[in-house]
Amino acid sequence: MKLASSLAFPMPNRQDLIAIPLVLAVFFLIAHISRGMAVPFHLGESIAISSSPWELPEYALDTVSRMLAAVVCSLAFTLGYATLAAKNRYAEKILIPLLDILQSVPILGYLSITVTGFMALFPGSLIGVQLAVVFAVFTSQVWNMTFALYQGLTTLPKELDEAARLYRLNAWQRFWKLELPFSVPGLLWNTMMSMSGGWFFVVAAEAITVAGQTVAVPGIGSYIALAIRNKDLGAIFWAIATMVVVIFLYDFLLFRPIVAWADKFKFETSGDLQKPQSAVLDFLHRTRLMRLVVLLPRALWEASVRLLPPASGRTRQRPSAGQKAWRDGLFYGVLAILFLAALWQLGLVIPRFFSWAEIGHVFYLGAVTALRVFVLVLLSALIWVPVGIKIGLNPRLTARVQGLAQFLAAFPANLLFPLVVVLILTFHLNVNIWVSPLMILGSQWYILFNVVGAATALPGDLKEAARSFGLRGWLLWKRLLLPGIFPGFVTGAITASGGAWNASIVAEVVSWGSHTLVATGLGAYITLATGSGQMEKVALGIGVMSLYVITVNRFFWRRLYRAAERRFRLD
Repeated sequence: MKLASSLAFPMPNRQDLIAIPLVLAVFFLIAHISRGMAVPFHLGESIAISSSPWELPEYALDTVSRMLAAVVCSLAFTLGYATLAAKNRYAEKILIPLLDILQSVPILGYLSITVTGFMALFPGSLIGVQLAVVFAVFTSQVWNMTFALYQGLTTLPKELDEAARLYRLNAWQRFWKLELPFSVPGLLWNTMMSMSGGWFFVVAAEAITVAGQTVAVPGIGSYIALAIRNKDLGAIFWAIATMVVVIFLYDFLLFRPIVAWADKFKFETSGDLQKPQSAVLDFLHRTRLMRLVVLLPRALWEASVRLLPPASGRTRQRPSAGQKAWRDGLFYGVLAILFLAALWQLGLVIPRFFSWAEIGHVFYLGAVTALRVFVLVLLSALIWVPVGIKIGLNPRLTARVQGLAQFLAAFPANLLFPLVVVLILTFHLNVNIWVSPLMILGSQWYILFNVVGAATALPGDLKEAARSFGLRGWLLWKRLLLPGIFPGFVTGAITASGGAWNASIVAEVVSWGSHTLVATGLGAYITLATGSGQMEKVALGIGVMSLYVITVNRFFWRRLYRAAERRFRLD
């Protein structure tokens, strides 16, 4: 009866008369974009990219649609992958190291493999290339989102877990009512970072050169690549101006409403006086017809809750020590056999293509890039951890800085490459030193966004308790702020490190017109091998990069992660 009464058709108000045409316009734009994806295309053809600023609105629409599609795919992947890794310790042993590998694979590695595959699925159409670009942007967004949700699920406070058992929530209810809402603040900030950070790689995704052949699709990324190739400063200016407008729009229309809506998921028992606000969300709340849209998902949710039985009050019987040892022995035994088999195959294949001197040289290049990554992440942490805490503790400041932070995160460092090339050539600077900051320009924001998200999620009662006990200055930071944001910082640092490794393929080879500077490093090795079509070297470089990333994560970052789970939970 309650649902039937809520379905009584209301009369539209003024807000509906504005909202409904806007929603219809969105559907029209989706149809327009879908029609543009299916134009005829064959490998070897070139798609004309115009440098006219009048084409930028259309290019911006194409690029944003690809990035939104990639974000939707990333969320779907994150919900399944992170949940399985957090809830099954055997799956965790495989999925988290695999995530390290996937994060370390450069975007050029994904593109060089997937472009021809997607094109084979859609012969004679541009859809294959479009899907390859979406997949490449997906690979630049999804890993930090997965780490963020995994971190939230593994640091769930004990009192919430006890409350779920007391109310006999089944697995479905527990995830949607407790675990996911608790993880929403960190996941949301990482989603915003993914959307913004994807701009850094959009140039490489929308205009890629494989085996001497350039494959490009219309978009801001291909427009920027054309401007850099033609040394067109005017076109670069118009691209930056367009990005400012686009970032402002999706911040105002999408992320600001989501931040305001997600504030209700903060884990606290006392509310802050200042809450994030959104004019768009307030406008939607005042509509009548548009609010009917949520009734169907709500009805489906209530039906799913009623269909699934509540959890039994009995405690699950844990396996005995002998059963656990037997299962662990079988699991690790299978992994050891697979690992040894893989080593055996590599030992047979690698000597056919490379000498040991070549392999040693690639490992040396990896060590050089690893040193750059470590120093850059350390410097970024020293700068952005205190800044992120200050921003996250002030809701008004968070709202003001959010758009600026997203623009800085979205600003493609590629646009600064010409300036770096000119400075290096003019002042005869060391290439190996002065291209290093370009590696962290895009990924440093992972640290800032994760720290802001963690500081925003600090419970209000803990902050009030700190004020009651008179904690100030360094003592407040030591006892509350730094431990409170530590899990978020570790997540941000892991993804920033992986992002810096990935960015090395762009930052260690910089060009402006006919001038190209190459730094010593593994990223430059992979980039040059990709451009010349030497796929064996690309595979070797990606394998060595993955090995470095996994080693650093296993022996450094994962230990910090476990410390965050044990010592810095909000219990």
